[in-house]
Amino acid sequence: MNVANKQVVLGMSGGTDSSVAAMLLQEQGYEVVGVTFRFFEKNEDTTYLRDAQELAASLQIRHIVYDARELFKDKIINYFIDEYMDARTPVPCVVCNNTLKWPLLAKIADEMGIWYIATGHYVRKTFFEGKHYIQCAVDRDKDQSFFLWGLSQEVLQRMLLPMGELTKIEARAYALQRGFAKVSTKKDSIGVCFCPFDYQRFLKEHVPAERINKGQFLDETGTFLGWHEGYPFYTIGQRRGLGIHLNRAVFVKEISKEKNEIILAPLSSLEKMEMKLKHIHIVDNNLLLNSNDVVVKIRYRKQQNNCTVAFLSENELLISLKEALTAIASGQAAAFYLDDIVLGGGIIV
Repeated sequence: MNVANKQVVLGMSGGTDSSVAAMLLQEQGYEVVGVTFRFFEKNEDTTYLRDAQELAASLQIRHIVYDARELFKDKIINYFIDEYMDARTPVPCVVCNNTLKWPLLAKIADEMGIWYIATGHYVRKTFFEGKHYIQCAVDRDKDQSFFLWGLSQEVLQRMLLPMGELTKIEARAYALQRGFAKVSTKKDSIGVCFCPFDYQRFLKEHVPAERINKGQFLDETGTFLGWHEGYPFYTIGQRRGLGIHLNRAVFVKEISKEKNEIILAPLSSLEKMEMKLKHIHIVDNNLLLNSNDVVVKIRYRKQQNNCTVAFLSENELLISLKEALTAIASGQAAAFYLDDIVLGGGIIV
């Protein structure tokens, strides 16, 4: 494989970011091959395919459509449903990026004899003490580093990330300057691509009705508070949409699949000073364990906390927090940072 030939396989979603990434890579002298994945199409809407094809034609780059719908259903949608049905809170964007999207780009590039792979992610990378690391984007509001902690060195060394140095405002302005007004005004995608606003409705459409039944809301003493619509429809830390009216604020503290019961409690009862992670991926164990400045994040933008880390086993970590965090949910992801470098992460248990 010729690393010096300046060819790159770019994931093109048809949106602003990957479209601008294609233009930037061309400006930098790369021969771009655009790949649009067919992952999920709500109501058979393929507008994104046409948009990607039109842009590729305008830029005179080769464009490929890769049908990965069955693979996406098997690896992401089924996982998403199974996690909720097991009373956990899934992280489909983390799983998709680390186990499907980027590895699939690498596979396609391999088949074409191309070394470099790229996307429109707002993220950078850096090389430190012999290892490649994901690094936060310049635009911290759009930074997507939280979703990429599980990528291997084999993938990281091949990644080009042209959007990492730009803000979203600059990206839109650049597209407009290049004469692509339609690209510059595209709306940002929000939430999970296959159910961006309402995962409860998605579960109702994809899970047999007899598997989800009404159950009891209880307080921490076991006192009955009301009825819920079924345990998969709720997540740890949830306050809104409970369908129950009390004279105090309550949050989901525990979810029991076996009993179909949900424990509600005040926010202070959800505070925890430690958590465990499995399915971990750490770039350099020594850097994670021997630094006093490691930060752990359990949300895309919120709830970061200084911590110390210890291995309980080869694939299980104990995270001791410096300050209490709320809404630590089994199934969710946690990512470790040192300044703006991603050291790795794992799944909360």
